[in-house]
Amino acid sequence: MRFMIIVKSCDEFEAETSPAPDEALMAEMVRYHEELAQAGVLLDGSGLHPSRKGWRVHYSADGGKRVVDGPFAEAKELIAGYTLIQVRSREEALEWSRRFPNPAGRGKDAVIELRQLYEMDDFPPSQPLEDFKKLDAMQGNKR
Repeated sequence: MRFMIIVKSCDEFEAETSPAPDEALMAEMVRYHEELAQAGVLLDGSGLHPSRKGWRVHYSADGGKRVVDGPFAEAKELIAGYTLIQVRSREEALEWSRRFPNPAGRGKDAVIELRQLYEMDDFPPSQPLEDFKKLDAMQGNKR
């Protein structure tokens, strides 16, 4: 089972002009991710640039698309980073999430969210699904 630990953004993260986190917090994050790696459950993880450096593609019902440049309002609805883990159960993911360091730093408000990723076996058989499986095999993904 794969889970994404989503670090929700905040005004402070969105205002950041260059990544300059507190060294103690950075060290805590490194230790946590080392523990994930040593346990064999870490797949990936990274921080994201503020939304002012991004864009969104909006799709309309009539088939149109338009690109909207950031920044975006409501920082608390944005994602500042993620950690992707592969574990045996929802309970194991919950235990790892409880150990995740406060991404804003001690004594500050912050939110992380966990979401399970879909696996190929979650979908009913179909030709597009078989094509996705072939693509996964070409990329060497082990799900």
